[in-house]
Amino acid sequence: MDLPTNDVELVREDEKERGVTFHCELYDTEIVRKIAQAFLPGLSSACVDNTTGDMFRNPGSVAADIRKEMVDYLTQRSESFVAESVVLEGDLDGEVSDHPFDIISNMVDDFASLKRNLFSRVSGWLLSEKREDKIDDFVQEMEINGFWLLDRREAVAQILVKNVDFKNIFHCDKKFNTAEELVEHVVNCGFRTMNCSNEGCSTVFCASHLEKHDSACPFKIIPCEQQCSENIMRREMDRHCITVCPMKIVSCPFYAVGCQSTMPHSIIQQHRSDNLHSHLLYTLKSIHKGGSEEDLKKRVEQIVESSSGRLADARDARSLILKVKDVEAKLGPLEVKAAEKEIVLLIVAGFIHVAHHSLAVHSG
Repeated sequence: MDLPTNDVELVREDEKERGVTFHCELYDTEIVRKIAQAFLPGLSSACVDNTTGDMFRNPGSVAADIRKEMVDYLTQRSESFVAESVVLEGDLDGEVSDHPFDIISNMVDDFASLKRNLFSRVSGWLLSEKREDKIDDFVQEMEINGFWLLDRREAVAQILVKNVDFKNIFHCDKKFNTAEELVEHVVNCGFRTMNCSNEGCSTVFCASHLEKHDSACPFKIIPCEQQCSENIMRREMDRHCITVCPMKIVSCPFYAVGCQSTMPHSIIQQHRSDNLHSHLLYTLKSIHKGGSEEDLKKRVEQIVESSSGRLADARDARSLILKVKDVEAKLGPLEVKAAEKEIVLLIVAGFIHVAHHSLAVHSG
């Protein structure tokens, strides 16, 4: 890691000459909050491991003192982080993250490990489920009691981020000659805090993250993904698409009798109307399994003529079968002349085959 030490010194000398004293103090709100949220689990771990097996102390009794130690430790480590990184760079086997959250999380873990007492180090306590449960319970206890409120943790996190973010990616490092210049900058700074404008969303983020948040905000109203006319909250989109959306893809209501068509739910009625004859044919095939295609098609025409439009009301296979049977009861039995002819021809063909076989046997 090559640090621009010479450039930094030159800038500082230049600042002294120009009297630059106005610094932008804005930072990446999301990263600071994420780091602040990691403090309580780290503190809880330190307190639990420091008092495990101790009859006279418990995590709550040492929390205030260990918190102070933790803040001091993190502050000192973050202030020396750049120099520490230069020293260690050549000794690192793998690539180390330069993200502030990873850096500070590692520092929190290091601090927690330093606070382990002898019992927690040698008893197998560190791998036990009971330890994890106690850490989680103490985190909840601190939150309920308002111990180390989030805004105070964020104040600490801001300082740490600025100390370790040597690439100036997660905080603003701009400096100005006058307060007026600073004010003018702040209103346009990419790190200025913004609240989501979507109703119901309480997310706070940097201005530079507006587009990223807007593209994923669960409360944003967006057009239906299936291109119906509705505008839906993003977090409700899945439920809308699989339940009430008129454009959701469904199977034909007559799937049970053989229609394999799929379509948007909004055109089911049109599909039923346009395909009445084919649905009738499927239905008759299920009722008259021995009927020929020709006889069943004739029967379809007879049923359509006799139904007076009542079949169009059938919404599914069951209701259509009932209506067809009702009409057929008036039409009488299905005529199967074509089928009978086919059967006779098959019988004759069978006799001819047997006769030929017998002659072949006798001649042999």
